[in-house]
Amino acid sequence: MDAIAVTVRRGSLVEAVHRVHAVAVEDGRITESAGDPGLVTFYRSSSKPLQALPLAREREDVTEVELAIACASHRAEPPQLEAARSLLERAPATEVDLELGPQEGRGPSLLSHNCSGKHAGFLAVCRARGWPIEGYRLPDHPLQQLLLSEIAAAAELDAHEVATGVDGCGVPTFGMSLERMAYTFSRLAQLDGGGRIVAAMTAHPELIGYERGATDTDLMRLRPGWLAKGGAEGLICAATPEGAGIALKVEDGNMRALRPALASFLGLDDGFAAAPLLNSRGERVGEIST
Repeated sequence: MDAIAVTVRRGSLVEAVHRVHAVAVEDGRITESAGDPGLVTFYRSSSKPLQALPLAREREDVTEVELAIACASHRAEPPQLEAARSLLERAPATEVDLELGPQEGRGPSLLSHNCSGKHAGFLAVCRARGWPIEGYRLPDHPLQQLLLSEIAAAAELDAHEVATGVDGCGVPTFGMSLERMAYTFSRLAQLDGGGRIVAAMTAHPELIGYERGATDTDLMRLRPGWLAKGGAEGLICAATPEGAGIALKVEDGNMRALRPALASFLGLDDGFAAAPLLNSRGERVGEIST
C-alpha cells in the first residue's frame, strides 16, 4: 500500500500534500502497512514510555501520577506541573539539577519544559542507583548507557544497530525502523516495569499530552485501554490492549498531517479525523484530510 497522502486545501486549491508512513505489528509480524514500514527515523518523545522503564522497576515509591508525567510531553498545565514537581522532590532533586535548559515560550522555570517529567524521572533513577546526577544527560553517563541497552533490548536489536542523536531536551534519542518501534510498543506491557507504565498512562491520558487537542491524549480517551505517545517531527506510536503495536511517521515532519493519517490508518470516525485549517482569527479557511 502506498504512503497515506494528507492533503491541505485552502479554499478551492490544494496547497500542500504530506506523505505518511504507517505500520501495525502483532505477534511479531506486520499485519498492515502504508508506505515504507522499514523507514528509519528517530524515536524522539515517543520513546518516553521506554525511557521510564528503569524508573518503574527501581522506584516502587513513585506514584502512578508521577510515573505518567515521566512519560509525558506536557504543556505546563497546573496538574502536569504539580506532578513534575512531586517527582522531582521524590528523586530527591531540585530544579537546579535539571539539565534540559529553558524552553522557548515557557518562561524561566525548567519545570515548564515539556520534558521536565522525563528528566525528573532520570534523576530519581540516578539516586536509586547511586550514580552522579551531574551530566546525567550525556551519552557516556551510566544512565544513558542503560537506556540505550534498554531500548535496544525492547526492540530486540543489538545496541550498535540503534542510531543515536541528541534530542531537543539535550539527552540521546534513538533511531530505528517504524516496524521495530511498532514491535516494541506491541510488547511494552510484557517488559519488566511495562505493566506499571501502561497502567499509569492509560489512567492519566490528560497528563501525557495536554487537555485539548493532543493526538495521543485524545486517542487514549477515544479508545480506553490503548497506549499512545507522540514524538516530534510527525511521529506517533501506540499499542492496543490486545497487543498490537502501531507507528506512524510524517515524511516531512509536519505535525498537522498526523491526526488525519492516524484516523485513516486506524479507521477512526470523522470526529477524530477533523482537522480544519484555521487563520489567526479562528476562522475556518480550509481543511487537512486524507
